[in-house]
Amino acid sequence: MLLLLGTGLLIALTCFALTWAVSVRIENYGLLDVAFSYGIAVLAPFYALSGPGNPLRKGAFALIGAAWSLRLGTYILLRVIKHHPKEDIRYEKLRERWRGRGMFLVFFELQALVVGLFSLPFLAASFNDSSTLRPIEIAGLILAALALMGESLADEQMRRFKSEPANRGAVCQGGLWRYSRHPNYFFESLVWAGFSIAALGSPWGWTGLICPFLMLYFLFKVTGIPLTEEYALKSKGALYREYQRTTSAFVPWFRKTHLSNS
Repeated sequence: MLLLLGTGLLIALTCFALTWAVSVRIENYGLLDVAFSYGIAVLAPFYALSGPGNPLRKGAFALIGAAWSLRLGTYILLRVIKHHPKEDIRYEKLRERWRGRGMFLVFFELQALVVGLFSLPFLAASFNDSSTLRPIEIAGLILAALALMGESLADEQMRRFKSEPANRGAVCQGGLWRYSRHPNYFFESLVWAGFSIAALGSPWGWTGLICPFLMLYFLFKVTGIPLTEEYALKSKGALYREYQRTTSAFVPWFRKTHLSNS
């Protein structure tokens, strides 16, 4: 298992180094998000093809994992292409912390190692030779699949909102975005909760429990909610402050009503 994990990490490090080289060439580090998202679409099938476990289990994990990875990676790639050469505002902040191309290569490679951590549920499943899926595996995979659909719906609702010229400068408050300021992030956390739960049916599957907590850390403390909301406040001002006041930050919930003047 350690040999397969090491090989997977080497593949990830190589892919991220190549992505860094392309990013330097086109002067757009937003490709890092694309590589990060596509990482599981590379490693999950690799483990499924290389591991000695049951083909049904390996295939189920790899299929849902690759579906999440390819959907999100392609969504982000199209966004990067659409806005190029303008770079995602988050990377302006990251440039201040990781100054110089060499330091950004280090940052890219650290992300490759993180992808290796997110691949642990798929690695564990690829070594499980049990012929039947346990209830906990079925429940986890169903949760991951449903969360994938929720995340896809949230992203599509936002894409449609932004595609309307009349909505320029406005705040998306329709669909899932009426009940959460970040429904896409919420469902992404559930995707990884699902994979980690499913992995508990395999030996060493408990190692995958790091995934949802790591994802929540990134969403709440690194490049997710904080930078997204900081940019939204700068670009939309009072409109977004009101949205913050009335709408749940993460978990979808009923909106707060306006305060009465009476």
